[in-house]
Amino acid sequence: MDIKVISVNVGKALLVSALFMFLSLVVSLSGGMDEAFSSLLISFLITLTVGAFPFIFVRKTSSISMSDGFLIITISWLLSFVFGMLPYLLYGGEFTLVNAFFESVSGYTTTGFSILKDVEALPKSLLFWRSSTHFIGGLGVIVFLLLILPESSPFRLRITNLELSSLSREGYRYRSSRTVRIMCTVYIGLVVVETLLLWGAGMSFFDAINHSFSTIATGGFSTRNASIAYYDSRVIEAIIFLFMLFAGMHFGLIFTFVTTGSFKVFKHPVMRFYLITIAVMTFFVACELFAGGGHTVGSALWDSAFQVVSALTSTGFTTADVINWPMMSSFLILCCGIQCACSGSTTGGVKTDRILIAVKAMGCEIRKRLHPNSVYPVRVGNHPVNDENVTSAILYITLYLLLAAVSVVIFLIAGSDLTDSLAIEMASIGNVGFVSMGSGDLAGLPAVSKLLSAFNMFLGRVEIYPVLIVIYMMFNRKGK
Repeated sequence: MDIKVISVNVGKALLVSALFMFLSLVVSLSGGMDEAFSSLLISFLITLTVGAFPFIFVRKTSSISMSDGFLIITISWLLSFVFGMLPYLLYGGEFTLVNAFFESVSGYTTTGFSILKDVEALPKSLLFWRSSTHFIGGLGVIVFLLLILPESSPFRLRITNLELSSLSREGYRYRSSRTVRIMCTVYIGLVVVETLLLWGAGMSFFDAINHSFSTIATGGFSTRNASIAYYDSRVIEAIIFLFMLFAGMHFGLIFTFVTTGSFKVFKHPVMRFYLITIAVMTFFVACELFAGGGHTVGSALWDSAFQVVSALTSTGFTTADVINWPMMSSFLILCCGIQCACSGSTTGGVKTDRILIAVKAMGCEIRKRLHPNSVYPVRVGNHPVNDENVTSAILYITLYLLLAAVSVVIFLIAGSDLTDSLAIEMASIGNVGFVSMGSGDLAGLPAVSKLLSAFNMFLGRVEIYPVLIVIYMMFNRKGK
């Protein structure tokens, strides 16, 4: 383990957070130095100092080993959570130590859960910082880190492998540095375009940029207590719906579509499966809403489509009181939050890619049982998926659900009922940000449940394995 290499690269990640704290200070100054100015200033100075500190003593670093890389990833996220909670903690109000940490983790992991009862009471600068954590976490602290790693570093491709699934990497067909540029170009481009459209649709510029940060990062933090329902505008809802849909797609495919203008990208098997899932879930939820009364055909279709896409992309915006929806609809929304959208996007959950591979693998297994002497390779479209990727997808789904089950038991022991435990856990590890079942009372959770939820948000965001590998390295001398 090379302490110098780790400290320098973690310091670079912290400097990204310091930059957005500085931008939040600018927002505070533009508003006449609001109540959060001092807390943001102190947080900025502390984060900047700690982030820059390694550069004073480390003149030159060697190349990054694989074990150092896993440590850089894990420590970068964890320290971002800790330093990211400073503006909340120093501001006070509803932000106790546990609440501030929870809000910070929720922001960076683009989950969007909030313990706040009155979001609109926060100063604009703190709201901007809150949304900025979504923007940073959307591409991942590690992607920002990749932008400033030396071009010659052999770890650039390795570290990209930890952030993107194998199918996602194959879809880009570019080397690591090009992949990062494509991700950033698409990501920032979508934020800019959505901000302008929301501003033109009637949002203030401040609300527009905050909601764009949340939408493209598939986070869900809003500047309003009622979320998107506050605006009561179909135009605003339609814009956010469209960009949630985009944010759930493979960024490489979006880049290909924009640069070539070809609609062939939408024939990609994963993309088709993603869109078919939205259509099927929307149909069944809309049918139940309409049958239950209180909805016209149009409103049932629109409300169901918005909430299905919000859950499937793990964004978490709401336009309706989902908790009070009929049981089947609530359960289907919960299922959307388990699957979520495509790899190569900013969404959480198991990912559509893995679900599709698992479904294809089950189909092949059934045919093998009927015809034992035949060979049926798993295919996604016309491309065969090797056994390693099939096994990896199925093992990840199994591990994901196993960890979720263990966490549900812990929530139950801590005092939550079964419905609340299941809803909060699946929304946490899936980085969804809203619950479709139970009471939805996050502020009333005991501290241990909030910390467990925060840990699951972290696991879901980094896709479990980097954390488990670091834990293994800590307890196994061979890994040191």
